[in-house]
Order: sequence, then structure tokens, then C-alpha cells
Amino acid sequence: MKKLNVAVVGATGKVGSTFVQVLQERNFPINNIYFFASAKSAGKKIDFAGKEYTVEELTENSFDDKQIDVALFSAGGGTSKKYAPIAAQKGIRVIDNSSQWR
Repeated sequence: MKKLNVAVVGATGKVGSTFVQVLQERNFPINNIYFFASAKSAGKKIDFAGKEYTVEELTENSFDDKQIDVALFSAGGGTSKKYAPIAAQKGIRVIDNSSQWR
């Protein structure tokens, strides 16, 4: 199976951190992983697959130059409404856990 470049949006929240945990436990085929959250959570560290990653602030330019294949969103409806279409327009497959698109 091809290894994917994955973004987790809302990575420091309850559901986002569960996404991270499940990706590790299931040995999801990941090439690169990116963690995004609010400005308040930016700079926090996340351990994933034996490496430490720094959470980045989610902005309109977060998906530029990263060649992300899949973005897992769990940051609330307002965040999804604003940023999921930006990701989708860049060809990223978006999986959103918020109530925005229900």
C-alpha cells in the first residue's frame, strides 16, 4: 500500500488526539504527517511513531507546499467550514468529523 502524507487538523483536541492514537495503533501507512491546531495550541509537541512533531497553527496557507494526500479534520464546524474547502481545492481528500457537513 502506498504511504500517504497526512494532516491532522485539531490534533491537540480530544478527537484529534484520538485520530493520532488510532493512526499509530493501526500502523497506517504514513510517509509524512502534519499536525495543525489553533494559535493557542501551536508549538505544542506530539510524539508519533518515535518522533517528536511540533503542532503548527492552522492558516489559509497551511496546506501549501506539503503535498498532503489526506486531511483529517476535527476542529469544530467553523474551522471545517473555513479550511476544509481550501484543502479540497488543493486536491486533498478531506475527512471531517464536525457537524458542518451533516
